[in-house]
Amino acid sequence: MKIILSLVFAVTFSSIAAQSWKELKSAATKAQTVISGDKLSKDEVAKGLKEALVVGATNSTKNASAVGGFSNNNLIRIPFPTEAEKMKETLINVGMKGQINQFEQTLNAAAEDASKFAKEIFIEAVKNMSIKDAMSILKGNDKAATIYLKEQTSKDLYVKFKPVVKKSIEKVNLTKYWNTLSGRYNALPMTTNVNPDLEDYITTKAINGLFLLIAKEEKSIRNNPKARVSEILQKVFK
Repeated sequence: MKIILSLVFAVTFSSIAAQSWKELKSAATKAQTVISGDKLSKDEVAKGLKEALVVGATNSTKNASAVGGFSNNNLIRIPFPTEAEKMKETLINVGMKGQINQFEQTLNAAAEDASKFAKEIFIEAVKNMSIKDAMSILKGNDKAATIYLKEQTSKDLYVKFKPVVKKSIEKVNLTKYWNTLSGRYNALPMTTNVNPDLEDYITTKAINGLFLLIAKEEKSIRNNPKARVSEILQKVFK
């Protein structure tokens, strides 16, 4: 009886050991493949990162250009011009809080309207990403691609985006609301005329806001599998 039990145990142990060895060998092979990066070519990395930025730019401009996209989002909402903060406080004290709120709402509406045209500007910039840049970005932090895009495009983006902002300012009649406020303020005694460059202010704030949204999108793609909406994104950011 003891001999029979010993034989059964030996056979069982050998079977388990063989199965465990196969599993260990398979796991080791997979790990080595991932470590060596054999499954991911440099071209695929570049393609994946470009697509991540396109997805980020598309979603960000869509959200920013929606009604309330800026005004209802505390992350990117554009405030009353900082250089005119004293003017704002003074006008609120003389009963013009409603007009101040209307101006700020219209300020953000201009940015929302202009943001509709930012997508193509971003996508054009993404096309110039090199394979070397892509490999560096892949190893970077959650905002590495966004930082790269900002560094590479900010100046050119400003030049292209400012005329769009100017048209949006005209479309929402922002100047009319500003003239009402500045006219009242400048008529008060002991005040200094304030005349900020609204085109520059909105352009800069809108661009910064869009980059913040793109960074948020990039982080989501890197960390949330559900945000990887294509096969190449799933492959690069696995």
